[in-house]
Amino acid sequence: MNRRLRTALAVTAVIGSGLLMTACGGGDESSASDSPAASSSQASPTASGGSDSGDSGTSKSTGGGSSSDKSATADGDSSGDKKGYGQSCGTNDISWSVSSEDQAGGYFLIKATAKSGITCVLPAELPVVAFGSDGTEAEPAEQSAGQPITLREGVTAYAGVNPKTTNGDTGKELDSLIVSVANDDPNPESLKVDSFVVDKPIVTSWHTSPTDAVPFSG
Repeated sequence: MNRRLRTALAVTAVIGSGLLMTACGGGDESSASDSPAASSSQASPTASGGSDSGDSGTSKSTGGGSSSDKSATADGDSSGDKKGYGQSCGTNDISWSVSSEDQAGGYFLIKATAKSGITCVLPAELPVVAFGSDGTEAEPAEQSAGQPITLREGVTAYAGVNPKTTNGDTGKELDSLIVSVANDDPNPESLKVDSFVVDKPIVTSWHTSPTDAVPFSG
């Protein structure tokens, strides 16, 4: 083999070796793209997106819980209106009115109704009735106490007051009744009426019928 031919074969071998290395290098790049690290890197945006979605969901859930709490509080306030059911009536739980009646020589008929949203019990005791600034209290017109009356919508209690049970011209002229449910009630109610004479007044127990609340003096 001559010198020129050996040189040509050597060059060809070097070129072939270079091509082989190039091919191997290309294969390594392709393999690297399929490696677990590459897959993890490609999957990362998806995982990140899933995390964002989870945070968003948590935020919505928390917001919903807050709204529910507010609703529950509002519902609690509404039901607070019923806490007084079954309690004894206070004077300020009641809407009061009075009318002048002619029967039995003339008397005042007191009417008591529960204020809106209130249910309460009037005790069997006599209503406390005083007159003007005089402070004179009415005595019982009946020998026995009445029955407790539950005041609620549609129920009215009645009590009759005779301010003067004596004959003649004795007594004091006054123009208002002061009524309360009990002696120790801090909120007595003043009911304006025409002027009248007070002398040994009497008052009936509470009744559910006005005809039962006529204060006969005997």
